[in-house]
Amino acid sequence: MDAFYASVELLRYPQLKGLPVVIGGGRRRVDDALLARHAGLPLDQIPVADFPLLKDYTGRGVITTATYAARPFGVGSAMGLMKAARLCPQAILLPVDFDEYRRYSRRFKQVITEIAPLMEDRGVDEVYIDFTKVPGGQREGGRVLARLIQKSIHEATGLSCSIGVAPNKLLAKMASEFNKPNGISIVLPEDLQTLIWPLPCRKINGVGPKTDARLQALGIQTIGELAARERAWLVAEFGPSYGAWLHEAAWGRDERPVVTESEPVSMSRETTFERDLHAVHDRAELGAVFTQLCEQVAADLQRKGYVGRTIGIKLRYDNFQIVTRDQTISQFTADAATLRRVAGLCLKRVDLTRRLRLLGVRVGSLAKAAEVAARPPSAEKKAPDRVHRSEAPAQQAAQTRELF
Repeated sequence: MDAFYASVELLRYPQLKGLPVVIGGGRRRVDDALLARHAGLPLDQIPVADFPLLKDYTGRGVITTATYAARPFGVGSAMGLMKAARLCPQAILLPVDFDEYRRYSRRFKQVITEIAPLMEDRGVDEVYIDFTKVPGGQREGGRVLARLIQKSIHEATGLSCSIGVAPNKLLAKMASEFNKPNGISIVLPEDLQTLIWPLPCRKINGVGPKTDARLQALGIQTIGELAARERAWLVAEFGPSYGAWLHEAAWGRDERPVVTESEPVSMSRETTFERDLHAVHDRAELGAVFTQLCEQVAADLQRKGYVGRTIGIKLRYDNFQIVTRDQTISQFTADAATLRRVAGLCLKRVDLTRRLRLLGVRVGSLAKAAEVAARPPSAEKKAPDRVHRSEAPAQQAAQTRELF
């Protein structure tokens, strides 16, 4: 999907189309004030001049996405909002609304499966489709089907998407980025040298910034230069598994099938605070956020039909250090109160004398709720709860132990 979060917001506020808009941070008082000031007025009639600007933002939120009009200024996903404000101060800043994005996500995926049922869900805004057996799917090399999908999604949601058509998932992912927004790109096997090899290695899905930096240090800038290296040399440099994969990827080989059913490993929610919070001085605010996170994770589990046994927390301190703690309980659960209680026990095993930038809650060891409910009572594990941890700092204040 093209600039998915931002595009959903432009459906709500069409008067912002063509303007630099940044989506990020949590809901802020200035946004609440905007809606309250124009209560009763249709959202599409709120004057552009009344929207909050990025230059007025203070805090440490990050960009979730930005409209295409904002991207030429150098702003993009995962960038700090304060840094973005220096690059594009005139951009309009809107809060994230994940509930709305998930609603539109379900709608566009339903449209796709009605046309091409063999679909792999890759997150809120991306899918893979195997259209090998779709009637007429091969016309014009897949271009006719791609146009139909684009047209159907736009009619159902008002949103646009970009489609890459290729022999496998690796090349299709790269092709989908060629002609954004609302583009269709087709890569055939014979196009490898002309369309893929000139690209930087970073364009390969699975080559991150650290690997890319290492490749550049070895004199490898493009995918073609990577393909020119012997498999044995790559294996010697990057190990037997990753080195062999790099060689295959450079030659456009990918045998992964489109997987229509996959079990999630875990479900989590987290939030980054606008300012560092202290366990004692900001106890009420932290407690409210913690409760909300547990309720959100529980709602996610229940909506998707899962229960879990390993409950954990994630903290990021003011020095950016990240710590995690978790505990495995004897019974599966998707109950918010249970999640809060066990996650609260995990909080007692971390240093809460330092200020916090981020707080998260996670549930792992998942199983389908229906399958667990169908098991006989004797099948339930009766082992005592297990704790995965390192001991909490001895100097932790007793009062912080009862924080949440």
